Amino acid sequence: MNRNTIRLVVILAAVSIIGIVSTQIFWVRRAFDINEDRFNETVSIALSAVAQRLFDYNRQTIPSQNPVKQLTDNYFVVRVNDVIDANLLEYFLKDEFRKRHLQTEFEYSIYDCSSDQMVYGKFVALDSTFKDKKSTVNLPKWDKTTYYFGVYFPAKNNTIIGEMQIWLFSSFVLVLVAIFFSYTLFVILKQKRLSEIQKDFINNMTHEFKTPIATIGISAQTLRNPKILENPDKLNKYIDIILEETNRLKKQVESVLQIAVISGNELKLRKELIDIQTIIEKAVQNVKPILETKKGSIHYEFSATQSTIAADSLHLTNILYNLLDNAVKYCDKIPQLHIRTFNENNGIVIALTDNGIGIDKKSQKHIFEKFYRVHTGNVHDVKGFGLGLHYVWLMLKAHKGTIKVQSELGKGSQFIIWLPFK
Repeated sequence: MNRNTIRLVVILAAVSIIGIVSTQIFWVRRAFDINEDRFNETVSIALSAVAQRLFDYNRQTIPSQNPVKQLTDNYFVVRVNDVIDANLLEYFLKDEFRKRHLQTEFEYSIYDCSSDQMVYGKFVALDSTFKDKKSTVNLPKWDKTTYYFGVYFPAKNNTIIGEMQIWLFSSFVLVLVAIFFSYTLFVILKQKRLSEIQKDFINNMTHEFKTPIATIGISAQTLRNPKILENPDKLNKYIDIILEETNRLKKQVESVLQIAVISGNELKLRKELIDIQTIIEKAVQNVKPILETKKGSIHYEFSATQSTIAADSLHLTNILYNLLDNAVKYCDKIPQLHIRTFNENNGIVIALTDNGIGIDKKSQKHIFEKFYRVHTGNVHDVKGFGLGLHYVWLMLKAHKGTIKVQSELGKGSQFIIWLPFK
């Protein structure tokens, strides 16, 4: 599957998920509005029935105009035109609400136009007996034209949502499906990327092995010529070539095996008390031959007052060698390296700065991943498998240390290592 196809699949998948979620939100909102209208209508009918019963009880004629008015989203008032008995009103309200299955808590208040104030208020909680509670809301007045009572529903939205269980369940299932679908797509893209990286690694490894093997083969065939014995200088030259290429192959195999051992959790550190600054000098000696071929230089600034830690000297040397080797290899000018040490956070910091080609922001997020190599044009212009920095990251993790990079294209890089004393 090529990049364009994957990009198209991702776009279609994103559009599908957004479309499905948007449609679900629309219908849930629509269902809520319908249930809210039904709730308001049911409340209006129930309150009209209460008003009718109060008019009948007071032997009055119910007015032609609807006595019920909804003032706010969850507050209703009912005009009565006479003094209201609180106990009787409460009984009528509970009875009419039960008849219409309005199982929700409410608060009612009674207003007297002659005194221009609320004369009674009560909160009725929702349970099997409509247990009464102390009033919690000071309900607003309507006008001064008549006696009236108001009914407030503090849990109206909760009641409506409670009646939408099927919609909530379907929305929950849809969200799970969307999350699962997104995660599956993420895994597919991750596996695709890993497959591409592994493919590059295999191609690169084939090239790296093929070159020294071919060189060894040609040198061996040359040594089979009896006339080569007559020229000791040429004989020694081809022997040196075979030894050099053999060592090169050996290092390449060891680098692959190192990662295999570490990834298989078979690594056992041999910790001992070592001086970090001595290890740095040892790693520099290992990289000096390639540094000298490029006429490069390296400068030290050992500012750490405490530089002795418990660590595996072999792996720590390899860590520094990998970083120094990369600093030299990925430099398109005369290499100039600077190593600084100092103490921080109960540990020692090693800062390696170079003047190389630098690393772009995008690649900085991936350089410590297995098989990852920063693209520098030709895949084989710099030798390696993309395992060096991954090895560095794994070994520092094993030592409870950290590493971070600061870099800018064309302006070099700085790798900062922190290792704890304990």
